[in-house]
Amino acid sequence: MKKTIIDVFENSVRCYAQNTFLMEKVGTEWQHTSYEQVRQMVYRLGAGLQSIGVKKGDNMALLSEGRNMWIVSELAMFYAGAVNVPLSIKLEEKNDLLFRLNHGDAKFIIVSGQQLKKVRLIADQLPLLQKIIVLDEQAEYGDKEVSVQEVMRMGDDFLSLHSMDEFLSVGKSIENDDLATITYTSGTTADPKGVCLTHRNYTANVEQSLSRVTIDSTWRTLIILPLDHCFAHVVGFYVMMMQGASVATVQVGRTSMETLKNIPLNIKEVKPHYILSVPALAKSFKKNIEQNIQNQGALASLLFSWGKTIRQTYFGESCMDNKGVRSLLWPLVKLFDKILFDKVRAGFGGELKFFVGGGALLDKDLQKFYIGIGIPMFQGYGLSEATPVISTNTPTFYRFGSSGKLVEPIELKICGADGKELPLGESGEIVVKGENVMAGYWKNPVATAETVKGGWLYTGDLGYMTPEGLLFVKGRFKSLLISSDGEKYSPEGIEESLVQLCPTIDQVMLYNNQSPTTSALIVPNKQELTRKGFDLTSEEGRRAAISAINLEISAFRKGGEYAGLFPERWLPSSFILLKEPFSEQNHMINSTMKMVRGKIEKAYAEQLAFVYTPEGKKLDNEYNMNALA
Repeated sequence: MKKTIIDVFENSVRCYAQNTFLMEKVGTEWQHTSYEQVRQMVYRLGAGLQSIGVKKGDNMALLSEGRNMWIVSELAMFYAGAVNVPLSIKLEEKNDLLFRLNHGDAKFIIVSGQQLKKVRLIADQLPLLQKIIVLDEQAEYGDKEVSVQEVMRMGDDFLSLHSMDEFLSVGKSIENDDLATITYTSGTTADPKGVCLTHRNYTANVEQSLSRVTIDSTWRTLIILPLDHCFAHVVGFYVMMMQGASVATVQVGRTSMETLKNIPLNIKEVKPHYILSVPALAKSFKKNIEQNIQNQGALASLLFSWGKTIRQTYFGESCMDNKGVRSLLWPLVKLFDKILFDKVRAGFGGELKFFVGGGALLDKDLQKFYIGIGIPMFQGYGLSEATPVISTNTPTFYRFGSSGKLVEPIELKICGADGKELPLGESGEIVVKGENVMAGYWKNPVATAETVKGGWLYTGDLGYMTPEGLLFVKGRFKSLLISSDGEKYSPEGIEESLVQLCPTIDQVMLYNNQSPTTSALIVPNKQELTRKGFDLTSEEGRRAAISAINLEISAFRKGGEYAGLFPERWLPSSFILLKEPFSEQNHMINSTMKMVRGKIEKAYAEQLAFVYTPEGKKLDNEYNMNALA
């Protein structure tokens, strides 16, 4: 059955014409645009794109902050028969942006006013580029530049001269297997890969996602993640579009920081029913809630602590466990909701049912905090190559620490290093098969053949399935620590705990490539060390600070506060301190805030070799002393 994104959109307009589809704040007011109104905008822009020469199969890039016109632009591209190459506004023009535009064969670029400068700087290095369509009015337009308003006026002229059937014939000719987007991964090697996702990849993953969560036409969401992510595509706006529901975007500020500050206010105004989040944002919300409670005095803090503990005890870590005597706490849960937590939840609009996290693994303490205030935070799992959703926890089926139940229909198996399927409960590489599996990597048949075999997507992630049907993801299958005796261990859990429980550690990457001991690259928290009284301007102070970092790590060893959390052989017995943090700017953190291990290992190859020498094993080695200077 043909089911492209265009088919889904047209059906939604037929069923929900007057429902609000898009919400956007202009000045101090939220503007609501119905499904029918969005379709008229899409037709005008789609016809305009056809009139300026966009042909079926052409690749177009979209570089903009999240807004109504982002979604309208992508839909319009499909009506013109084009493929969208969605790009992150965080990209630097000289390297990452230039590479993607050239590698992605972009003939046309739709760009916001704030991002236009980046495109202008590299336009002469884009030989295929025909037109730059600017979403915001400019005082002057350069060569090849045209305003989106002008393109839409051209669309009006096109529609007046051609029949509607003629205009729609291009969009209707698109088949399930035609490409919708080329989404570039952040890249763990020198160059990122373009994930080719078809129209059916998207609509299938929307259907799969709806097999886990029931959403109806009355729901609203506020998308706070970048729209170029396929997670935002599927669970942010295409799930809502299929159900006739409403999608709001964060009010764009003059700077990224201003946009970030708009998020809490916009949540309160939109009153979303669910939000897609990432751990960093959830931690920020948590910090603000706790600060607000503390500001209200000791009694409020005490009541908050009691109420949170009662809720956490009542709900536990899974809705599938028998509550037993815990069920007696229900009256207290309702009491604390009435006197306290209803007010806390009002800060999120009052109608928020849950958060969904799909990036880095959520720590259980964060999930316990949110269940404690009545806004559960559910972990999901997926990757761009799977469009992206593979599994998720839901209000009716969750266990903290897991990545939830598989969406349906999808096939999953766990494979060992030899590629053979492992029994239930054993850890190995997560391998999936379904209509959501990508068509391949753009212009990269070798990587495609390595990743998709016989329709099965080899995710490169480590995990296992439980008898109750839950998927547990443990980290990267290909980033395992491997000791000298061949034993393997995933480092992510240890790294997360070291950062969370050691105040003097900002970032850490564990390393063991067939050695008897594990080492680490550590970005120290100099501010915390100074706060603790260490004088980093003196040699004596730096030595003491290094010892303090080592002491915090020792808390995970025998006799320490966190002893037994992890096998000791995988804890770092020596470490190198770094002057520079891992960041998106130096390409050591990707856009989903995960470490790019290959690049870190390459950048610090000298230090990783040194740390295994007798000199390198000394705490006050030259690298560590210099890093704190």
